[in-house]
Amino acid sequence: MGSHSRAATVFLSIGRNVYNRRHVQWYGTILMHPDCCLVGIAIFGYNFRRLCIIPYTMPIQSQLQEKVAELLTDKKVDVIIGFGQLETGDIGAVFVTSPHQADRLLWNDQCSGNLTVYLTKKEIKKLGKPGIVVKGCDAKTLAVLESEHQIDRDEIVVIGVACSGVHVYGLQMRGQQAQGQLQEKCRACDVQQPLHCDIVIGERSAETTEKEQGDRYAKLDQLSLMTPDQRLEYWKEEFARCVKCYACRQNCPLCYCEVCIADKNRPTRIDTSATLKGNFAWNILRAFHLAGRCVGCSACANACTAGIDLDLLNLPLAKVAEENFQFRSGMERNIEPLIGTFSPDDQEGFIR
Repeated sequence: MGSHSRAATVFLSIGRNVYNRRHVQWYGTILMHPDCCLVGIAIFGYNFRRLCIIPYTMPIQSQLQEKVAELLTDKKVDVIIGFGQLETGDIGAVFVTSPHQADRLLWNDQCSGNLTVYLTKKEIKKLGKPGIVVKGCDAKTLAVLESEHQIDRDEIVVIGVACSGVHVYGLQMRGQQAQGQLQEKCRACDVQQPLHCDIVIGERSAETTEKEQGDRYAKLDQLSLMTPDQRLEYWKEEFARCVKCYACRQNCPLCYCEVCIADKNRPTRIDTSATLKGNFAWNILRAFHLAGRCVGCSACANACTAGIDLDLLNLPLAKVAEENFQFRSGMERNIEPLIGTFSPDDQEGFIR
């Protein structure tokens, strides 16, 4: 195994009461080689001798912690923004500044938030050069922020983690979604292997790879069957629950204005009270501001304390962008934003 390799041998004896067929006792020897992340299991019996090698990969969380500790030790970053357990017991953002804190990082199906929201915050910029942990849907945000000159991509170390989907917990429970159910955005995801990353940890599972890709806009089917009057009534009912907490704005990485139009009062452009009129103005205006920009991470919808499925506002605009301009936000780097960019090949059938 080489002078620098480590090996651990564990002898397992499974007695007659556990597994004994035809007076054959089974014994197992596990050889662990951390350097190559393989485990060999040798099983022997009195009447035969057989070697069974079972491949083993270091868990993604362990790989992540190891890589983060290495980056901090080598001074390649000053802070890592990742997922960890908060004092409340929830999974949220943690800021790791020392190699000894790397074990605070977690990776599981509750890592739902889009941590790129912190990259534009002044408080985070003061911590120095950042590294950030992203899923595939989060990584697309980086391309948008870069194209809008909000981040210097060369000054960020991006750690992408292969993702098989995140599940519904807590505030994310909306409509028919049940606790522990796969989030709807994940059913049609085609970026389980993250794009635009400096480091990628893990690979999408074979089960995920073979699964037929769902329709990105399937959520809109029921809404599209409604008449205009029915849709209006639907949104009246939804927006009546909005309390103007602005959790959607605070969790969206593309809502980075230092002073939001909703906060301006000279003059007041949006009713600041939670009235139906003000709620319509706020939610629809925000959707327009995300047209051609939203990457579909569902951070806003997951954060909504009223349980409003805000994806149903953003997805129609994303669908129009794809159908008319063959444009999907965040899929490519170094391209101009859709809104404000003109091409002679653009369709003009909507012009009257």
